[in-house]
Amino acid sequence: MEKQEKQVYIAKRVAQELEDGTVVNLGIGLPTHVANYVPEGVEIHFQSENGFIGLGSTPSSEQTDPTIVNAGGQPVSILPGGAFFDSSTSFGIIRGGHVALTVLGALQVDEAGNIANYLIPGKMVPGMGGAMDLLSGAKKVIVAMEHTAKGAPKILKACTLPLTAVSAVDLIVTEMGVMEVTGDGLVLVERNPLYSLEEILEATEATLILSGNLN
Repeated sequence: MEKQEKQVYIAKRVAQELEDGTVVNLGIGLPTHVANYVPEGVEIHFQSENGFIGLGSTPSSEQTDPTIVNAGGQPVSILPGGAFFDSSTSFGIIRGGHVALTVLGALQVDEAGNIANYLIPGKMVPGMGGAMDLLSGAKKVIVAMEHTAKGAPKILKACTLPLTAVSAVDLIVTEMGVMEVTGDGLVLVERNPLYSLEEILEATEATLILSGNLN
């Protein structure tokens, strides 16, 4: 799969996890595409930590308003009934446990649900942003990312990069499949039919437990 195909596949699959009427936060990068694939008949209140709730799908170039952007500075739309507020209110929503689900990207995830997604030693970064708050405040955490980086596994036995949060991840969605974090380890619950089981296992450093319902 080409990179864009991978991102679309991942975003569409994550969108299937959205529950009607819930508040959802999308991290920067790949997770923002999830808003474009909300299932018909499902109403989601997307929240952005830079201060508003009611994000819609990505606007066309003609409809772009430079004053309406998400936390990553990307143009977004706002739906009727949406609201703007200051940063302290936004993080009060997150830290107060009012976000049902957050979808974040990651550099690494491991068997224990630990996540590293903000720092590569030696590279300049602005900091972890709202990721730490989202990982501790959201009721459910989904990591949406490509399975490997330049051929190297991103799903590991133990993260080697500085952690953003410990035992925080519930579900991992990649272009290869869907993995659930459990007390027994990572369970491969769904496989993209474009990839064989052998390819998935080879691209994953972590030990994968195979679900009995795996196709």
